[in-house]
Amino acid sequence: MNRKLPWILLLAASLAYGAPQPTPELAPTQTHAEAAGLSASVLSRFHYQSIALDDAMSQRIFDRYLKILDPERVFFVQADIDEFAGAQTALDDALLSQDLEIPYIIYRRYLERVHEHYGAARALLAKGFDFGRDETYQLVRTDAPWARSKAEIRDLWRKRVKNDWLRLRLAGKDDAAIRDTLDKRYEGAITRATRQKSDDVFQLFMNAYATAIEPHTSYLGPRAAEDFAIAMKLSLVGIGAVLQERDEYITIRELVPGGPASKSEQLAVGDRIVGVAQGENGAPTDVIGWRVDEVVALIRGTKGTTVVLDVLPAEAGPDAAPKRVAMVRDTINLEKQAASKSVIEFAGETGPQRIGVITLPTFYQDARARRGDTNYRSATRDVARLLGELKAEKVDAVLFDLRNNGGGSLDEAIRLTGLFIDTGPVVQQRNAQGQIRVERDTDAGVAWDGPLGVLINRASASASEIFAAAVQDYGRGVIIGEQSYGKGTVQTLMSLDEMVQSDKTRYGELKVTVAQFFRVNGGTTQLRGVAPDIALPSMTDAEKFGESSYDNALPWTKIGAAPIASAGNVTEVLPVLLARHKQRVARDVDYGYLVEDIAELNALRKRGEISLNEAERRRERAAQEARLKARASGRSDTQAAAGGAATEDPSAASGPLAALRDDGLLAGERSLSAELEAEKARKDARDVLLDEAAHIVGDMAMLLQSDAALAARVLPKAQPLTVN
Repeated sequence: MNRKLPWILLLAASLAYGAPQPTPELAPTQTHAEAAGLSASVLSRFHYQSIALDDAMSQRIFDRYLKILDPERVFFVQADIDEFAGAQTALDDALLSQDLEIPYIIYRRYLERVHEHYGAARALLAKGFDFGRDETYQLVRTDAPWARSKAEIRDLWRKRVKNDWLRLRLAGKDDAAIRDTLDKRYEGAITRATRQKSDDVFQLFMNAYATAIEPHTSYLGPRAAEDFAIAMKLSLVGIGAVLQERDEYITIRELVPGGPASKSEQLAVGDRIVGVAQGENGAPTDVIGWRVDEVVALIRGTKGTTVVLDVLPAEAGPDAAPKRVAMVRDTINLEKQAASKSVIEFAGETGPQRIGVITLPTFYQDARARRGDTNYRSATRDVARLLGELKAEKVDAVLFDLRNNGGGSLDEAIRLTGLFIDTGPVVQQRNAQGQIRVERDTDAGVAWDGPLGVLINRASASASEIFAAAVQDYGRGVIIGEQSYGKGTVQTLMSLDEMVQSDKTRYGELKVTVAQFFRVNGGTTQLRGVAPDIALPSMTDAEKFGESSYDNALPWTKIGAAPIASAGNVTEVLPVLLARHKQRVARDVDYGYLVEDIAELNALRKRGEISLNEAERRRERAAQEARLKARASGRSDTQAAAGGAATEDPSAASGPLAALRDDGLLAGERSLSAELEAEKARKDARDVLLDEAAHIVGDMAMLLQSDAALAARVLPKAQPLTVN
């Protein structure tokens, strides 16, 4: 309904008499308006679901926009929502008419509330709190009603600040340190909100529109589109430094081996970038107080060009003279995000066993593959190479770790599956017209014909689910872990610039859901995901995370199965594998601790609130500390009995156990050295679930090695595969 203009004028007038606008320059541009119009046209015509852009959709966009801005409902009050009432059925008109004032007016009100509430929070720090009162704080407010009055939201923030203070107090901080920490935290929150630019607001609003249609449709502005392309091809042109924002400075967190920054030998972890210049003679741009993505944009550039950094060394004070470091930009390969391998060794019943583990963070593929360039980066190529290395290392089985792999290239999922089956269907796609296409592996032969396991968790999605489902349907391997995410939809990237034949990058891209995929058995992974053959404990709240947590997800459905020739029959050995798994974890102390921790976490989730009484919280903390110390003592006793040395002091404040202790700090508030030490401790700590999954595939290898007839039925031999 086209009643938008009077409502805008009314709200704008009401805002004029409120608090001063923090960033009045936030406003839609002509480019934003044109991109919105193009997006509305594309999404209405090409999305898998045909949903009209009308008043009903406007209401959904409105609800999602508020959820993006204020997910915990701690900034807006009910009076704000009532004042926005006219916007609920006006956003469709805003998009169609390319007039985007409404979302910017709402965003400016949000900024006003951020300043107001964090400002009040800082004022509370001077007063202190009564920790003897019996009151509680609601931990999660996503489904809570909006505060009905200013008094109610002020009390909510009082409790929020009180909880922040109490966490630091319980961690041993004195009042002066607590005030300093929280004042910086709240001031930083205001600063970050104020740094938002018009492009950021447009990105937020357009994603509210896209996800109102369906959860996996999204809008990518020019910078977001560039980052997505980098993630898919695992390379960029820059200097090879991982940057982090710390106390108004852009700080070097990591140097990529072999990159220009590392080769220069003039930069170190902890150094702070205060200026960036283009070329040896370029004037430096002062970047103190900038966002990290803005500094990254200045440092990236064309291969072979020079960038100059003004840097304060890690040990230098803020008034020290910066040093100048010139570097020539080069291609940086993001190897940490690529497929990698390791070997887990343990004593099996019939002798030593070696399990090759391939960790795949994402299904990446360089876009050059679509242009016919044969020299492109590919997850399948990398995995095939790693499999060859593991075969040379004489591993008994291979375990694929797809935990937290959210997907990527559909083509890579199909080709990767082909490394383990001969030929045949891998996945089926159904488009909006109901047409079904069967995607096949056409390369005869396999790269690995031995025992195979796939480890998944709730964050394994999309392409990960295609691969895991195909391995399961072909009987090729055992699926271990949690029920996966449940994303059974296919997205394609559509460049808005290409559509209007723009020679400049202006409008960004849309990631649009265009099809639904189905397993070869005919069922979709949508909503239900892939169910593991052998389940492991989960830290995830399945009701809050996964496809089933969305209110507008596509339903589960089924089509006809695609005929396949079985590649194995691991179901024959599953009963034995499951029995051995149960016996083993019953003896595994660390596995038992993990189960205890999960039970405690689930109890806390159900409770939904936490006490703000210091005595009660200290009792809870003391009980947790006692459990941690008992665990450490138990490990030390076990090691001593085995003739080894204890590796953990039960009273130590560092080490793997420290990760379980709440220090009350947020990311970026600890020293960089402490963050890196904790990260290393987490990496070095035993991965209980990975170890158990390795033992499960080790059991399968042992069974097949000891019974040739069983091996012939479970994993028939296949011809080797040559990967191009």
